[in-house]
Formats: sequence, C-alpha cells, structure tokens
Amino acid sequence: MATLFAGGSVFDGHRHLPGRALLVDKSAVAAVLDPDGLDTLDRREHEVVDLAGGLVTPGFTDAHCHPIQGGLERMQCDLTDGSTREEYLAIVRAYADQYDGPWITGGGWAMAAFPGGTPSAADLDAVVPDRPVFLPNRDHHGAWVNSRALELAGVTAESSDPPDGRVERLADGTPQGTLHEGAMDAVAALLPLPEPGEYLAGLIEGQSYLFSLGVTAWQDAIVGAYAGMADTGSTYLDAIASGDLVADVVGALWWDRERGLEQVAELVVRRRTQSGGRFRATSVKIMQDGVCENFTAAMLAPYLDGHGHATANRGHSFVPADDLRDVVTALAAEGFQVHVHAIGDRGTREALDAFAAARAAGHGDDLRHHIAHIQVVHPDDVPRFASLGVAANAQALWACHEPQMDDLTIPFLGQERSTWQYPFGGLHRAGARLVMGSDWPVSSPDPIAAIHTAVTRTSYDDPREPFLPEQAVDLTTAFAAYTSGSAWVNGRDRTDGAGVLAPGSAADLAVLDRDPFTGPAEEIGGCRVVSTWVDGACVHRA
Repeated sequence: MATLFAGGSVFDGHRHLPGRALLVDKSAVAAVLDPDGLDTLDRREHEVVDLAGGLVTPGFTDAHCHPIQGGLERMQCDLTDGSTREEYLAIVRAYADQYDGPWITGGGWAMAAFPGGTPSAADLDAVVPDRPVFLPNRDHHGAWVNSRALELAGVTAESSDPPDGRVERLADGTPQGTLHEGAMDAVAALLPLPEPGEYLAGLIEGQSYLFSLGVTAWQDAIVGAYAGMADTGSTYLDAIASGDLVADVVGALWWDRERGLEQVAELVVRRRTQSGGRFRATSVKIMQDGVCENFTAAMLAPYLDGHGHATANRGHSFVPADDLRDVVTALAAEGFQVHVHAIGDRGTREALDAFAAARAAGHGDDLRHHIAHIQVVHPDDVPRFASLGVAANAQALWACHEPQMDDLTIPFLGQERSTWQYPFGGLHRAGARLVMGSDWPVSSPDPIAAIHTAVTRTSYDDPREPFLPEQAVDLTTAFAAYTSGSAWVNGRDRTDGAGVLAPGSAADLAVLDRDPFTGPAEEIGGCRVVSTWVDGACVHRA
C-alpha cells in the first residue's frame, strides 16, 4: 500500500511547497501532489500520514560526523549534558562509581567551562584517584586526563611536546591535565580498544540517535585509527552483514599525516574491500590544522595574546602545504573525493591551493571535494570555492555568540579577522555550493538547531546578539544545504536520487511537527522531528 503524507507542506530539497502532499510507493517517491491532485486520490487505498500542519522534507544528510564515536560516548562517560566544571566532575564521579573498568573514557566537555579552556588533572584526581581517565573535549582536539593517565604515559615536566601538539603545563613545567592535538596520543595509545561488538553497538546507538533527529544519511568523517579509535571500516561491513546498517553512509578514509604518498595504494585497496551495501569508502579525510581555541588552527597571521599583541604562534599545518598539493593530486588521480578539515585561514588557503593543483593536473572536475568547518576564511579566498568547484561544508551551529567564541576565540583572532568567521552568506552569494553537517559528537547533530543558527546567527537555546548577521543565509538555502546539498556531496543524485522529493527518488524522509517556513525565524529551532523514514519505511517515531 502506498503512503500519503498530507495535511501540511513539502520541502522538496530546493523549494518550499505550501499545501502540497507527498505520495510514496514502496521505497520511492511517486509524486508531489498539489491540492487538485490530492482531491482525486482515494485515501482508502493509501496509508495516510497526517502532517497536522507540519512539513515533510527529504531526510537530512550529515556531511561531516562521527556516529560510531558519538554512539560510544553516549554509552560511556558522556559529558555533553553538563556545562560547568562542577557538573562535569559530578558526572565523572557518578560514572566511576557505577563502572569498574580499568579506564574511565568518554568525553564531550566544553572548553569555556574552565579558565583558559584547560581543565586540571587535580580535579579529576579528586573524583577518580585510582584509575586513569581520558576524556576528549567536545571538539576532540584536546583531552582532559588525570595524574594516573599521565603517569602511565610517562608524560612529565621533562617531556617535550610533540611537533603536532602541546602539553598544557603549570608554571614549574608539570603537566596540568590538558593535552592538545598530537599530545593526546601518548595517553590514547594506552587505551584498551573496544571490542568489535562495542563498535557495532556504538554504530547502532549513533544511528538510532541520528534517526531521532531526521538524519537518514551521513559522511563518516574519520574511518581509520585516530585518537584512541580503531579503524571502523569493518564495523560498517559487520553492520551490513547483520542488517543493522539502515542509513546510507559514505566513509572518509583517514589520511595518516605521519606517512606519505605510499598510503594512496593502500587506500585504493581499502575503498574496494571496505565498500558494500549502504556503505561506500569513496572519500579521504585530511586534517589540515587544529582549532582556534588551543591556537593550533593554521593562520596566515599570528594569534594575539588576548590583549591585542601579536604572538609568535600561527598554528599548525599538519600536512606541509607543498606535500598537501601532491597528496590531493594523487588522491584525485585515483578518483577519490577529498574531504579536508580546515579551521584557520591558512589551512583553508592551503586546501584550496591543493585542489587548484589537482584541477591543473587534470583531476577532480566532479569528485565533489569539500572543505569542512570553514571557520576563518580570508575574503580573497571566498570566491575560490565556486571557481574551483569545492563545496563549503558548514557546521552552522558554531556560528553564534557563545562563551567559546566570545572568550576563547575572538580575543585571540582580533577584530578584523574575527569578522571573517563562518562566511556562509558570502560563500553562497559568491556561488559556492553549501553542504551541512554537525561534526557530532563535537556538537549536537540536530539539523534543525544548525539550520536555526545558519538563518539567525544565534543559538535557539541561548539567544544573544546575532553573530555577523550579514553572513546569514535564508531558510530555503539552509534546508537545501542539509538535504539536497549534502546528499549531492555523497553522490546520491547519481544512485537513488535521495536528497530531493521527486518521482523516482528514494523515499528517505523526515516529518516535522510544524512548518518552519510559516513562522518567525526565531522559532525555527523549536521544530521537532515527528517521524523519520528510510526507503519508505518508518525508522523512528517520536
């Protein structure tokens, strides 16, 4: 029996269509119906889903997330519901009291909860003195550890910092308890890896949570060993074999920045052996720099010291710029999409230069390369996204005033450079293709929350003065970025047509409890997902 979604409106991936209905036959869209077409249907022959004034939209595609890690963290010491030092310590204490494993792992703390963004080992020692603790922060570019973890890893006052990271220290050089970037590896290397079954359980938990938010597909932004996680490519294959993978997924294979071009041949093999069913390992992820809050994002000019004075620090380019051009060109020659993490303006420019080199070599015209995060983009580089055919992969939820932005970022970027942040509006006006993702578990994977911020440049949960409102996009553009845009970057227009609602396209859908196009922008974030559908079958009902 066909399913009719009626009584509200349709967003078809590109346009808002008020008063329309959607007809789904088996796993595909059959028609988008206007009122006249709706009147001719015999509803007795259809299962009817009453939209009750809400909206049916293509299922959201998260173009950059880490669902296995997110799912695992929901099952471990999950700090995402806390917001203060005291709340985090209470969560850690409660978890440690209930869990008797050899390590305390999890994560999700916000840097803004601690002075300078750096929590201390002494605090963790007070609640977990006997076992090592390793808790990455919400952006996973730093970790909070206790003294036992530092002791086991041999990190002392005499230890030198790795070239790609930094140990936060007290005045006498003693490790303070925060490890930045590559400095995490000393402890992460000691973590007991989860059993394969735990990874599968994390994937199932992550998928279920994403379904509850209307997300029906994603690009896993790291499929490989990183920050205490093993390669999860086999986890997806296990989920396919067991029938547990219902979403459509592209895997971005991890580029090991400690190695060179010899990896390319290995990645070609992994693409072949780790692809199947609803999982395709057709992208490669390169992390080009770090984050602004710990001064590892690669900047063209030095960071400030918080008082307007330049420092000597311009952050880290994890892959030297010349090498990056060679790497991207080699990957594009093998038909890989390249997915680059770039936060700083230098990191973004180096990525764009690498894509330009690949194009000049005759590779990559339709590989759908993308740069994720695009936090600080030099104005000269804004038009280059469109001219090079590089998609701008936005994590829009970050583009607002909140403590991490106001206390840990703006003072160290300075007034002018701070205005270059998250230029979604400028990129869109310059013709760039916008796609959207969450970077979950770095931040919430709720697409509606991100769309709210993209349109209002405020947080729905903590509204403040809009952050650079001239860089806002309209609601249609934001919805398109999270539906047809992200589906395009995953290549689904070439396979099953998902991301749009048109005859023949895959019936991957989300139903919202209201139509955000009919109310004020300030209420967009109040929308909730009523149901989520994959191939015409309901996978979540609120």
